[in-house]
Formats: sequence, structure tokens, C-alpha cells
Amino acid sequence: MRRMDASGRATYDAAEQGEEHAQRDGRARAHATTAAWLRHAEGAMTASDPPSRSRPLRVVVVDDHPMYRDGLRQMLATSAETEPVGEAATGEDAVETVRRLRPDLVLMDLRLPGMSGVEATRRILEDVPGLPIVVLSMLDDDDSVFAAMRAGARGYLLKGADRDELLQAIRAASLGEVIFGASIARRVMAFFAGAPIAAAAAAFPELTEREREILERIARGEANAAIARSFGLTEKTVRNHVSNILNKLQVADRAGAIVRARDAGLGNA
Repeated sequence: MRRMDASGRATYDAAEQGEEHAQRDGRARAHATTAAWLRHAEGAMTASDPPSRSRPLRVVVVDDHPMYRDGLRQMLATSAETEPVGEAATGEDAVETVRRLRPDLVLMDLRLPGMSGVEATRRILEDVPGLPIVVLSMLDDDDSVFAAMRAGARGYLLKGADRDELLQAIRAASLGEVIFGASIARRVMAFFAGAPIAAAAAAFPELTEREREILERIARGEANAAIARSFGLTEKTVRNHVSNILNKLQVADRAGAIVRARDAGLGNA
């Protein structure tokens, strides 16, 4: 897991970049968005003191899948640091539950029936400024990540995060830190990094964004196992992406894809 504290010091490595047509505007938008998010985090630490460490952190879980909520509740209940005090299955319920229970922290899904998790985050923070909200979602696209940032979320993890990673994120967010899962950190820093993925968008418009990212790693000579670790994917998923890339580029093997990619300027980062 990589972190960026509320003073703005980045402690994770830059890795990737967005599409070419959005590079200039996207990087400016990311600077403004991240700066606003950091201002929110700074304000949060002065607006309300961190919860007393003499008692567990009182957590509300927001997710529309009952089994997933149950799993999170059990995980929180078995940790000495956390106490599940409420649940919500919709954005509207989340706003009301937080208003009623005043927890120390919220775990928020984004894809909810009715009001989205992004809008629920915004409304909760209007009611309770400075409340740490950590997004826990299946969505890893740039629009979702930056929408959550703009709404004021204190962190963003994917649902594949394990127990230790999630508890670490809860702990960090409660202390005023802005926290990312590793793969999300790379997506955020892609707006600052100037990586050559933008060139891939122009050279290979037939590829999806994820396929371009994987092609860049292939061009660097990375094996499927390393690529899978970088993106938090299974090796089977990476193999499927590689197969799609080879088909779309009309090359016979990985070596042919590397030649095409390096001709387009990839693989030099």
C-alpha cells in the first residue's frame, strides 16, 4: 500500500499515464483535484480531533451486497481497533445512518442503488465535516477515483484488499492520512508522471486503456506474473489481455508485440 499524508508528501512511485487527448487537461485536473483533496484532509485534522485510541473506532459500512456487508462487519468485529456500529445498503440510508450514529469512520462503496456513493460521500461531509470516508469499491477507473477525491473521500481501496490492508487503511485515515491501495496510487500518479501511455492511445486506438497499460509493461520486458502484481490482477486475466493485444495488433507472439510497441515509443520508461 502506498500513502500520501495530509501535508502533500507523496510516498508512492509514479507509474502510468492516461490517454493522449486528455493528457494536458487531465494532468491539470489531477493537480487541482488532488490539491483540493489535500486541503480537505488538512481541514479535517483541525476540524475534529482523531478518535480516542482508548476505544475502538466506530465504523459504518455502506454496501448494497448483504454478504459483503456481513463479511466486513465480522472482520471489523474481530479487530480490537474497530467496532461496526451501523450498515447501509443505499446512499440515502448511508446519509441518514451517519447523521444518526455519528461514527468515527465510514467504509463506502461507490456503486449503490439510488444515490451513488460519491454523492453520499459529499452529503455526509456536508453534515459531518472531517469525517474519514474510505472508499472500498470494485471500480478502478480514473473517473471513479477522481470523483471520490472531489467528493472528499479520505482513501480509496479496491475490494480485493485483504484484512491487514483494510485495517491499515482504516487506521491511517482515522489519523488524518490520505490513503490509496497500491494500484489506485499508480492511477492517481499517472496524471503527474508523463508516462508514455498517451503515445499508446494514439498509436493503438483499437486497444482498451488496460490493454495499452499492459502493452507498455510488455514492451519493458515484464513477465505476466510481474504485470499481474503491478495491477492487482490474476495471471489468467493478464494472459487474456495479452491474447487480446496480440489479436488486435495482428502479431503472432509477444516478440511481435514488443517490436510494435517499441516502434511507437513504448517501453522506455
